[in-house]
Amino acid sequence: MMERITIQTATKQYPLFLGEGMTERLPQLLEELGFAHGTKLLVITDETLEKLYLSEFMMSLRRYYDVYTHIIPSGETAKSFEHYYACQTAALAYGLDRDSFIIAFGGGVVGDLAGFVAATFMRGIAYVQMPTTLLAHDSAVGGKVAINHPLGKNMIGAFHQPEAVIYDIRFLQSLPERELRSGFAEVIKHALIGDRPFYEWLKQNIHRLEDIEGKALQYCIRKGIEVKARIVLEDEKEKGVRAHLNFGHTLAHALESELGYGTITHGDAVALGMLFAIFVSERMYGVSFAKERFTSWFQSYGFPVALSKQLAPERLLQKMKGDKKAKAGQIRMVLLKEIGHVQVETIADEQLLAWLYEFSQSEGERHD
Repeated sequence: MMERITIQTATKQYPLFLGEGMTERLPQLLEELGFAHGTKLLVITDETLEKLYLSEFMMSLRRYYDVYTHIIPSGETAKSFEHYYACQTAALAYGLDRDSFIIAFGGGVVGDLAGFVAATFMRGIAYVQMPTTLLAHDSAVGGKVAINHPLGKNMIGAFHQPEAVIYDIRFLQSLPERELRSGFAEVIKHALIGDRPFYEWLKQNIHRLEDIEGKALQYCIRKGIEVKARIVLEDEKEKGVRAHLNFGHTLAHALESELGYGTITHGDAVALGMLFAIFVSERMYGVSFAKERFTSWFQSYGFPVALSKQLAPERLLQKMKGDKKAKAGQIRMVLLKEIGHVQVETIADEQLLAWLYEFSQSEGERHD
């Protein structure tokens, strides 16, 4: 069954189509969006999807559009200036113009990179997000596009809303367990920050990763997108509540940067980051989440729940100070006041360092 969700921001309204078999309807959907037949189209995808799906995907488009492709390596390392430059070179070489458009066919890496290419090619052309991972239910919505820099994740980018998000969940059937788990971390995040009933539903219905399939999978995606869409409607450019979507990401981005992009999945880093944010929340607010048994819950899906001994808290602190959410070098974290209610707090370096040390030494003892 196809669902249509409207994403509304201050600057734009666009549809998100969700269901199985969206690809067969792709030319019809693109025509509905106003892309005239014969228009030049650049599909940006990665090596994994090229092998699995690209020939079938291209067949449905070639009859209607002047289609070109550009393939990037699979993985987080592709979100680099070098690959961004190569995409721009391809767009120029293929003669794309201001009426042309880009399809980001892939996971969050492809979406972020292709979206940033679209945002900056000829000062901005249209693009469509076609997510193929569970993780991309978060990144494909809201128009944040970017590349990484060795000194920080997503530090070079733009806000550039797509014309649509077309989410064919059939592509998720080929996801390896590690990627499914990575995406599920963002589903949990959306429940924790903005939907207590959804959080309760997850705990009652998703006991292991194998439960995320069929109707349950589509429900998880829809509920996660609904939380994100509500926040993006209120705050498109992260001046206020959109920062709540960064729950777990302050430490997560530091981990990804410190370990090397792609060494730890984004979702595993976010899961650890959420556990740390909950740990800090208990100390900041004098509350206890012991009855939620978060550590055991996360472990049941295979998420890491302890910091690696190779990670020096001082190094992580420096990475956190370089995060986009930091202000004047002061670290700001999204903390959990209660399930469904978060708040941004500024935390002094010395205090945060002490909590990082405490967190790293208390593995397995938290909340259980």
